Parts: sequence; structure tokens; C-alpha cells
Amino acid sequence: MTPGTIRFHDLFQEPDTFLPEVLEGLGASPKHIAPKFFYDAAGSRLFEEICDLPEYYLTRTEMGILTERAAEITALIGPDCLLIELGSGNSRKVRLLLEALRPAAYLAMDISRDHLLGAARLLAADYPWLEVHAACVDYTHRFTLPFGPEGTRRIAFFPGSSIGNFEPQDTVGFLRDVGRALQPDGALLVGVDLKKDPQVLHAAYNDSRGVTARFNLNLLARINRELGGGFVLDDFRHSAFYDTAQGRIEMHLVSQGAQTVRVAGQCFRFAGGETIHTENSYKYGLGEFQDLARMAGLHPVRAWTDSRELFSVHYLSAAPA
Repeated sequence: MTPGTIRFHDLFQEPDTFLPEVLEGLGASPKHIAPKFFYDAAGSRLFEEICDLPEYYLTRTEMGILTERAAEITALIGPDCLLIELGSGNSRKVRLLLEALRPAAYLAMDISRDHLLGAARLLAADYPWLEVHAACVDYTHRFTLPFGPEGTRRIAFFPGSSIGNFEPQDTVGFLRDVGRALQPDGALLVGVDLKKDPQVLHAAYNDSRGVTARFNLNLLARINRELGGGFVLDDFRHSAFYDTAQGRIEMHLVSQGAQTVRVAGQCFRFAGGETIHTENSYKYGLGEFQDLARMAGLHPVRAWTDSRELFSVHYLSAAPA
């Protein structure tokens, strides 16, 4: 493969899972839709806008850690690896690693096909020496790597605190699956949001400009566009709050009154105040997350935080004990 070009691996057809999972979630009690479906083209653009909001500390804090600790991180990883980014989005953060690492190849994996291809093309243009691969895949389910040169060390990069979207027991399963894909000598570099003042968390998910609310409501707009849904967006409102006992932010869409909504020929009834649970974002202490990693068979090697201890980045070895 010529450096500076893209090889696209289309492993996952998004509509095949979108419809059945939405119908199942709306028919459940309580109602829920998985956060992976936020990221159509419109949702991905809104999330990029969220990342630049003053209240949303996560992106700039993680990028600060990666910039400050780049030398340590690259020393641990070493040159000529296969760098695999899970949930690559616009690939902004991985750019902080590419020049220092000079990987043998880069594999971007994301659920949003159009956004994935756009970001991969830009990356290939900006790094003409780099062999770029892109795979449309739902990494929340067990997956296999579509590309991995024999004898090349595999390093996975999972930034952005997306690990917090999993339930803790599912986090262990996900980390175990990733670890198996990285063996025999690979490692995972993962961003994890830390527990902190609930007011800081509340502001991050309830920004003053209402971008997060539009991002949440775009999920209903996407159902209308792609699945023939009948949601009236003004009949729902965004709600996000921190559950101290669970250690997580919860995001919901709240029905403003009793109503019936049709999706793909099926009717779903909502009581006033009933919600669609759209996201959990778990926050962890350093030790809490490292315990989950050990349960998954990964070995904590290093963890870095910012000076305010808002966010953390962990380096976990996948080498068998």
C-alpha cells in the first residue's frame, strides 16, 4: 500500500443495527437508546462543537496531558507500531502522537462512516509518509482487527473518556476483548474521566449555549430522517445530571407530556415526564479504573493526570502475565 493513501475496510453496515436497536430500546422499560447512535454526520459536527465549549474540560485537558507527556508515552510505545484508534472521530488527538511515534501504519475505527472517511482523508493528506487504514466498525461489540501486519506491535488509542459509556461490568469485557486483539506484546492508551466536583460535571453536560441539548435531541432527528420516525423535537427536552452514588453522568430525553410516537410503523407511548435514557458517562478514581483493567487481564503500567486532577490517561499492557 502506498503511504499517503487510504484503505477502507467496511466491516459494519450501520443501518442494519440502528433500526432493531432503536425499536428494542423504545419498547423497553425504561426506554433507552445507545449513545453510539449519536454520531451521524450532524451529531459528529455537534460533538466537535461541544469539545470546544468552555464548560467541556475533557477534550482540552486530555490534549494537555498528551502534549505534556508525549515523550514518556512514545518511549513506552516505541517506533514502527500499528497505531489503532478506537472511536477516531476527527482524529484531532492522535495527531499529537503521530509525529513522535512514526508508526508503521495507522488504523482508524469508528461507527460513523462518512465522518471516518473524511477524517482519514485529511490525515493521509497531512501525513504523506503514513499508511492509513479506516474501518467502519461497532467496537462496542466483539470485533476482530481487519488489518495487522505480522510481527508489528499493536497499540490501541481510545481517547475522550468514551470508556465511561460502558457499564463497569461491560468495561471489563470490552477491555478484555481489546487486550486479546493487541496480544502478544501490545498496549492500550486510554482516556478516563475522573471523579470531581459535581458542579463541574453538571456544567460540562449542561452548557450555557445549549449545544449538548441539541446533540442529545439530534438523536431523535436522526431517527426521523433515517427510520421514518415521528418525533416532534419540541416535545422533548434534554436532561443531564450526576448520580453521586453510581459515579456517573446520566443523559436523558424527557417527554414533555403524554404522547404517542410512531417509528418504522410501530407506536410507542410516552407518559409525561417519561424519559429515553441516552447515555451514561462513568467517572472513576485512578485505582478504581486500574482494578477494572486488572480484572480484564491488562496490566497498568503508567497513569498521568493534569494538575487539577480532572482527567487521566492510562497506559495498560496487554502482554500476558
